[in-house]
Amino acid sequence: MNPTNTTLTAVSGIRVGHATDRQGMTGCTVILCDGPGGTGAVAGVDQRGGAPGTRETDLLRPMHLVQEVHAILLTGGSAFGLAAADGVMRYLRERGVGFPTGVARVPIVPAAVLFDLGLGAADAFPDAAMGYAACLAASDAPVAEGNVGVGTGCSVGKALGMACAAKTGIGSACIAVAADEAEASGRSPLCVAALMAVNAFGDVVDEAGRVIAGLRPPPGADFGDTLGFLCRHGIGDLPWPAGATVIGVVATNARLTKEQANKVAQMAHDGLARAVRPAHTMFDGDTIFAVATGAVSASATLVGALAAEVTATAIRRSAQAATALG
Repeated sequence: MNPTNTTLTAVSGIRVGHATDRQGMTGCTVILCDGPGGTGAVAGVDQRGGAPGTRETDLLRPMHLVQEVHAILLTGGSAFGLAAADGVMRYLRERGVGFPTGVARVPIVPAAVLFDLGLGAADAFPDAAMGYAACLAASDAPVAEGNVGVGTGCSVGKALGMACAAKTGIGSACIAVAADEAEASGRSPLCVAALMAVNAFGDVVDEAGRVIAGLRPPPGADFGDTLGFLCRHGIGDLPWPAGATVIGVVATNARLTKEQANKVAQMAHDGLARAVRPAHTMFDGDTIFAVATGAVSASATLVGALAAEVTATAIRRSAQAATALG
């Protein structure tokens, strides 16, 4: 582990690449875990909220055949953006990475989308070429944050439409446990990291519950945040809150089973609920993947608890690292 890297790529074996369309204000981000010989990482997923957009998530459930993934795609463009996964599969297939079927290796690339068509061009969305470009850009360097990749068109606080929303993007964070003792004994520390694209209906809040990015009330309004607005005015007359969902990946170097990876993804949503208010609404398709590279021994309970911490930090980083667009 590189002590100067506090992002998802601090987990050994994980590479991240962005592809960004600044004119259309959209993009995609790929997380590669294509180990030597075509091996991947054990993975799980937990999806919450009422408006998901996903691909290949069912195979991550316990009792299903496939145990490992080779990449995960986070993309803008709503359901159109799922096409970017075709480019990720092409990249991996060209390198002989995939699930062995006896006649060919089939790359396993789960994906989740967010709706960013309300910011920028509604007819601009990631495609296979952009997914391939994100793979070419992937590295184990510290992950770029803010208005890049899938974070390009992200915003929060949409109860009154995009005119009163606030810009967010993509953020990342990492925790290493007992690093000093582990390094002194020659063992790798336990590392848990998160990468989150934040495009929520609600607001991003800090540890004290203060809004740091969210609904910007009009002059004279009797509310200061999304929850306050809903409590006073309800939801019946809202404009269509286009562009809601938080999607992301938690990665660890722990050795987990598929069932444990799913539990870690579930526990990571606790961090989402700490940093986004309200979370998991009917307008959100909140989806978190968990991947485990298997380098060190650790309990799923500890990994899941740390996953919640880094998820909350990464979400707040997505607001702090973002800059205004237009």
